[in-house]
Amino acid sequence: MSLTAFTSYLRLERNCSPHTIKAYARDIGAFAAYCREDHSLDSIDPVGYPLIRGWIVALSAKGLSNRSINRKLSSLSAYYRFLMKVGELSVSPMDGHRALRTDTKVELPFSEGEMRAVLSEMSFPDDFVGIRDQLIIELLYATGMRRTELVHLRLDNIDLAGPSLKVLGKRDKERIIPLLPTCVPLIQGYLARRAQLGNAAASPFLFLTQDGLKIYETLVYRIINKYFSEVSSKLKKSPHILRHTFATHLLSRGADLNSVKELLGHSSLASTQIYTHNSIAQLKQVHKKAHPRNRE
Repeated sequence: MSLTAFTSYLRLERNCSPHTIKAYARDIGAFAAYCREDHSLDSIDPVGYPLIRGWIVALSAKGLSNRSINRKLSSLSAYYRFLMKVGELSVSPMDGHRALRTDTKVELPFSEGEMRAVLSEMSFPDDFVGIRDQLIIELLYATGMRRTELVHLRLDNIDLAGPSLKVLGKRDKERIIPLLPTCVPLIQGYLARRAQLGNAAASPFLFLTQDGLKIYETLVYRIINKYFSEVSSKLKKSPHILRHTFATHLLSRGADLNSVKELLGHSSLASTQIYTHNSIAQLKQVHKKAHPRNRE
């Protein structure tokens, strides 16, 4: 079974982003190279787990972190699950594998002050790019959507009367996200500027470049990094941190965990719970103020 068939499956059935598909292909290609160069094997379908364990040792000897190794093994596991799905394998060599232990990775959200500094106090250029960039930041923070979801937003996904957005998430799962009132005039102002682009009418997508083409994920990252670098000293400044910030701020102000789960488009509550650790300080204050024993 060719790697091309697997990447086509990821694109067409799993609705994975080009970035994700490229990462899967790179990881599987690295394992194929190891099998070819170290074990003279022309194919990786199938192999035994001892060979995979040897690859783990080789990766570790090269200095890769357990987190990076786990990502590569996750790609490999997905590939073998695909082979089982299409009937090429009956058992995956990854069955029984346990992920390597890693330290908990804490990603710091932006503070409310940092968000206010960008969205309320910063001056954006009064042109198409400036208005677009401001709206991108506002929507990512107001909705918690993923970067790829924002890139693929279509004009007909917007309901200004609602106001709300229809977002197409992972595995083509649709969800409706309410829009804050502050977003509506920003969208209206952006749409007016967008209509002035020469070939904007030909594109169904909301966010475009100055050339009238659909924006891309790297551009969204650069926009977030550019503006937040002016107000924040945090090491990581990315669209995902804005999603992280959205969830953390809602939970810190008492939002229900299940409601935040639905807004984020998570399939399980466990995925949402990773955002709760930043609310501990707030919970401590509530606990200290409200618990009867604290007054004795």
